[in-house]
Amino acid sequence: MKTYPKYFEKIRIRPDPKAEAKAAAPACQWDGCKQPGTHRAPVGRLKEGEYFRFCFDHVREYNKGFNYFSGVPDGEIARFQKEALTGHRPTWKMGATAGSKSSPDFAQARSGRAGYHNRLRDPFNLFNEPRDRGAPRERKAKPLEAKALETLGLDAKATGKDIKARYKELVKRHHPDANGGDRGSEDRFRDVLQAYRVLKQAGLC
Repeated sequence: MKTYPKYFEKIRIRPDPKAEAKAAAPACQWDGCKQPGTHRAPVGRLKEGEYFRFCFDHVREYNKGFNYFSGVPDGEIARFQKEALTGHRPTWKMGATAGSKSSPDFAQARSGRAGYHNRLRDPFNLFNEPRDRGAPRERKAKPLEAKALETLGLDAKATGKDIKARYKELVKRHHPDANGGDRGSEDRFRDVLQAYRVLKQAGLC
């Protein structure tokens, strides 16, 4: 006869994950400590991504005295804080011209690993030398505008001042009072008025 019920044979105990982690962890790197190093602690400045392994008590002790900027001059700390506002990336002044350089408010020597930004490749020369923008493109007149300019005897390069001067000249020449009721002159006068109205609505004069 068994001294325990058969139901106890199927009982399983779930393994403790913390115990497994302790068994797989390396030894604590604190001098004289042999506990498992289950907690990570950053090594320090310019060694981002590298960690010490400490036990729980020693990682707390290490973090109390940890200072990322230990031994760094105050000027370097202030610069790092200023560059952190833009993610340690180079910036340019708003409204700068094509030939401008990076803002002088930020030092050329970047802090920490952000120094690689000074060596960024610029294959299309977007940030160093001004791009050749070429001559300004001429405005292409729309069909109605081109027809109106042709009516006034002008081309697409005519300025607003040229259009107004030409309009006044044609109005004086073809006005009914100046031509004694000539039918052809009246038609021409009407065409000039219509052409000037189209150009004015288009914003050319």
